[in-house]
Amino acid sequence: MGYNQKKEVDEAIDAVNYTLGYLIEAQKYLHSASNWGVFDILGGGFFATMVKHGKMDDAQNAIMMAKDSIIRLKKELLDVNEVLDVDLEISDFLIFADYFFDGIVADWMVQSKIKTAQNQVDQAIEKLEEIKSCLKMIVC
Repeated sequence: MGYNQKKEVDEAIDAVNYTLGYLIEAQKYLHSASNWGVFDILGGGFFATMVKHGKMDDAQNAIMMAKDSIIRLKKELLDVNEVLDVDLEISDFLIFADYFFDGIVADWMVQSKIKTAQNQVDQAIEKLEEIKSCLKMIVC
């Protein structure tokens, strides 16, 4: 392997690690939001709803940073002929519905959306770990 190819692979690994950092951060916030969501469903009231959505906002910010990082990662992976396709999003409507129609149905909808986001983040982390392993095998 030539210097330039090794450099491209190293840059791709760095981009994977950078993206993983944001996704792991989002994973932690989503876990916390899920816990607050359970409390909200059990009657936690407006305070629980506020804290839950604060955690969801933090998770969404981390996901947005991860999306930006994925754009850079895709460019790096093109240099080493790898492909990544990740879609992460949390619906603004469900956040609105949970605040203004606070009740068991809205809480369950939001809890379901948190779980979906958690699954997407987990899948993205798994995919990035696979890509990182493949990249490391190229370097070896």
